[in-house]
Amino acid sequence: MRMSMDSISSNVNVDPPLIIIYGIGGIGKTTFGASAPQPIFAMTEKGKGRLQVASFPQIQSWTDGIEAISTLLSEPHDYETLVWDSLDWWEPHIWKYVCEQAGKKNIEDFGYGKGYTYAEDSWNIFFRGLNALQEQRGMSIILTAHAEVKRFDSPEVEPYDRYQIKLHKRAAELASEWADIIFFANWEVFTVKTEVGFKKTVNRGTGSGRRILYSEERPAFKAKNRYGLPPRIELTTPFDWAGFINFISNGNVPITAPTDSTEGE
Repeated sequence: MRMSMDSISSNVNVDPPLIIIYGIGGIGKTTFGASAPQPIFAMTEKGKGRLQVASFPQIQSWTDGIEAISTLLSEPHDYETLVWDSLDWWEPHIWKYVCEQAGKKNIEDFGYGKGYTYAEDSWNIFFRGLNALQEQRGMSIILTAHAEVKRFDSPEVEPYDRYQIKLHKRAAELASEWADIIFFANWEVFTVKTEVGFKKTVNRGTGSGRRILYSEERPAFKAKNRYGLPPRIELTTPFDWAGFINFISNGNVPITAPTDSTEGE
């Protein structure tokens, strides 16, 4: 493409979103994906429950996963959203593939963390495939993942614990760079002071029963978005796509919300 002053455009073209939603088990990640427009699931774990959604056979290897993406790229279909459920169960398939290619038994056998570095090439192939689905087939992508609590080494303050995507550190970084939106899903939690006698009080955690999507990073968790979303989004129970798109600024995302939602993870 020749670059010139005539080639400059100020038009805003919004692509289907690339989303990671992670959180504790049972919070509603899978249900969120199932309520997206015309979803097709690539399940790396058993967790669909009673959700009535189209899905590939369970992904049990690197080859299975890449074939699923290639099928959606090359064959006619009406699916509008790929839901990959979940990233942290997909990661061991990548490790196994990398080990097989190198004749190793375990990802640690490479020594000094080199196996995880080699795995980056496979992660990049995976994300390029997802990008192709977005660009060539106009599909939204939703990747689910579980959360884990890890120590965060801040350059500004003492290390502290926070919720993060349950992936190896470098894989989590690659996923975070790829995504337009990283939602952290959790129950609403707050503390109350409770009398314990002898004029002493303790802080106890309690909750409202409300499920919250967080879309901006805080010390307690990783999150981000490129759509100007509110930092805290309260959706219906369980999470649904209709509630999410109500918060998209000026209707920027070219999708419509389904009317039905079935409860799942």
